[in-house]
Amino acid sequence: MTGLPQPVVARFRGEVQGDLERHVGAQQAAVLGRLSGAAAVPAGFKRPLAVQALTDPWAGLIALEHHGHHLAELAASGSERLPSLIAAMEAGMGRPADSFAPIPFPAGRTREEHAAFLLAVLEQAGHLREKALRRLSRDDRRFLFDHAAAIVEHFIPHVEGLDELTLPQAEADRRFCQLVAEQVDYAAMVAAAQVLASLADESWLRRLEEAFRGAGAPALPPPPGVTGEVLLFRETPYGLVVIGGRGPNTYDLDGRIALLIDLGGDDIYRGAIAAAGDVEHGMSVVIDLSGNDTYQASPLGLATGRLGVGLLIDRAGDDVYRLAQGSGGAGFAGLGILYDAAGNDRYVGARFTQGAAVGGLGLLLDLAGDDEYQSFGYAVGFGGPSGVGAVIDVAGDDRYQCGDKYPSNYNDVGRQPGDPRFQYECFGLGAGSGKRIYSNNPEQWSYSLAGGLGMLIDLDGNDRYRSANFSQGCGYFFGLGLKLDMNGDDEHAAARYGHAAGAHYGVGLFVDYRGDDRYTSTGPHYNGGAAWDLSVMLGIDAGQGDDVYDFRRSGGLGLADHRSWSLFIEEGGRDRYLVGDGVGGARGMGMASHDSMSGFFDLAGDDEYAIVPRSDPEGSAQRGNGRTLLDGAGGLFVDR
Repeated sequence: MTGLPQPVVARFRGEVQGDLERHVGAQQAAVLGRLSGAAAVPAGFKRPLAVQALTDPWAGLIALEHHGHHLAELAASGSERLPSLIAAMEAGMGRPADSFAPIPFPAGRTREEHAAFLLAVLEQAGHLREKALRRLSRDDRRFLFDHAAAIVEHFIPHVEGLDELTLPQAEADRRFCQLVAEQVDYAAMVAAAQVLASLADESWLRRLEEAFRGAGAPALPPPPGVTGEVLLFRETPYGLVVIGGRGPNTYDLDGRIALLIDLGGDDIYRGAIAAAGDVEHGMSVVIDLSGNDTYQASPLGLATGRLGVGLLIDRAGDDVYRLAQGSGGAGFAGLGILYDAAGNDRYVGARFTQGAAVGGLGLLLDLAGDDEYQSFGYAVGFGGPSGVGAVIDVAGDDRYQCGDKYPSNYNDVGRQPGDPRFQYECFGLGAGSGKRIYSNNPEQWSYSLAGGLGMLIDLDGNDRYRSANFSQGCGYFFGLGLKLDMNGDDEHAAARYGHAAGAHYGVGLFVDYRGDDRYTSTGPHYNGGAAWDLSVMLGIDAGQGDDVYDFRRSGGLGLADHRSWSLFIEEGGRDRYLVGDGVGGARGMGMASHDSMSGFFDLAGDDEYAIVPRSDPEGSAQRGNGRTLLDGAGGLFVDR
């Protein structure tokens, strides 16, 4: 892997700020004045970074990019930095971690030394979890555990008023976030996750494997649901501890396992895999050292932190993860972490999978291999209310897909699946969303919940991204979406509200740093630095790559509407633009309307403007090389 690129947002601010102030300075000042009221808008549990980006876009977007870069650096450093990566993700949400004294790894190579170490780690993490929950009543604990399933099943970002059916859900969602914010000692919960994440240490895992190599079967029989060789089986106050042998094993898990380590073989896991089975047993860790493994999760059942910590570590092998909803690195009043160190892996998920969270943390970290990510929605780096979710892939030619399951409310009456213009929802691939209660009754506004932070960070490889509406650096209702692709010749294919686009106080940042890239959209509009209704969006393609923007079925690349701020910046290369007018006059390429400000900048290169939007009703002023066009409503086109 080549070295990581340097952050670019601050540099591009210097490149374009003069033109913005000269041509659309008054419009920008007016938009920022309207956005300054974001802090007073009714929405519970706003994240400080979202408020900063809405009130001071450049400062907030610079901070968001630096946050993503810091996470990328930690991820690239390997397993030893996994605890630091967890703490850094939570710091981006304004949530610190408790300090703790790590338990030293055993220096010896005996089985008993390693078994004692494992029990000590479970005990330390258990004490921290209990500290985190000490202010919760038994009923509150039960509610948080049970309501996670309701969130996964019923969450939607927008509700048109509340009635006898939707009000109870809104009340419960607010109570869920309030308990996490006010009654859970979340810093202690983060520390518990860090303690368990230390078990990903590569050098210790090698010593553990050596210690148990050739060990005979224990005197006690294996627990029910486990087949194959078992080398250790112990009951602890935190659940069962099991070490499986180097051959193939089958594990049918029901939540009783606190810690399962498998030394090798092509294994099959089913059920609650690194996920709590009940309120009392909130910690579960599964570590698989090698083999081509298959994971078949139950709902909320794989690397799911549900009122606790769920951690899955897979060290090697070409693995298949079949993820039911609420799994695959998902957090709900807890932290869920899926760490895969090597292999060509396949993640097949439903909704709320692959780095997704509400009131917690969800992380899927994959270090190497040509991987495939598939999901229905609210996935692949999704941050719901009070949640931070991320997928970080360090190396490999990867494939990402999200959508094609849930029909969008934007569909015209009578339009059916199979029509190429039929729209689906996604809310993924680096998306943050709140729950917006749109009502004429002010009393209902208090049930609105601000969004969290969703991130998709790919460090290297020639990657392919395909997603439906609301995706790829998308923010919705105080949510923050971040997508960073740091190297490779990539294809970014999105739909409505894609590639740094969003609405209703959303914040989105999309940066592709290197490579010859291709951007496409199924439309019908809002792509590539496109903001609607008091939102802030920035889309960037950095470097000197020769890029293609095939947005013939969409409008965008610098489009702002309804008191919003947006920019699209292309640094250089011989680029080709095919950008349509979109639907309803949403044309883009430096267009603004309804008291907004937007800019399109191509900073260098001999480019081809094959298809471009009209600049005025007569289409007399065309975009092209060396042109500067000013839209009197607040839009700016600059090609240098």
